[in-house]
Amino acid sequence: MKKTFLFSCLIFMTATILFVSCGSKTKTEIPDASGEELVNQLWTNLQNADTAADNSFMADGFQAVHEDGANDKAAELELIAGLNIDSYTISNLICTQNNDVIVATYIVSVEETIEGQRLSKDPAARMSVFMVEEGSWKWISHANLKPLENEVPVTEETDSIQ
Repeated sequence: MKKTFLFSCLIFMTATILFVSCGSKTKTEIPDASGEELVNQLWTNLQNADTAADNSFMADGFQAVHEDGANDKAAELELIAGLNIDSYTISNLICTQNNDVIVATYIVSVEETIEGQRLSKDPAARMSVFMVEEGSWKWISHANLKPLENEVPVTEETDSIQ
């Protein structure tokens, strides 16, 4: 009777292990990083105009949107190469993580010159998105929500989608 009980327990444990291992998917390990660390790494790279670091930090499908339009990875790297950031301050940082994606929204006040033009230091909202790609965190998307300095008035002709 003891042998039957032990045999039954052994079969039950084996079945449980097989069931759990067959039902589980192999999950890649997500490297530890906080949204705050990734945003700070991003802005350090931008301040240093380090296109090599940015290129390796950016995902292949990268997209950005700025007040003057959208950029793919190549266009954003070209923009970064022309940046001249003296200083920046990040505030109101909010980060959310869902598995291997981190979305960071924040306000940044930045002293910068782009294409020889000194831009306003007024704080503006940004959103940066990071994802795990090939075992490391990559910058996949960015939104610069700073409004154009010379706003174009909205008319019936300019606000309709055709």
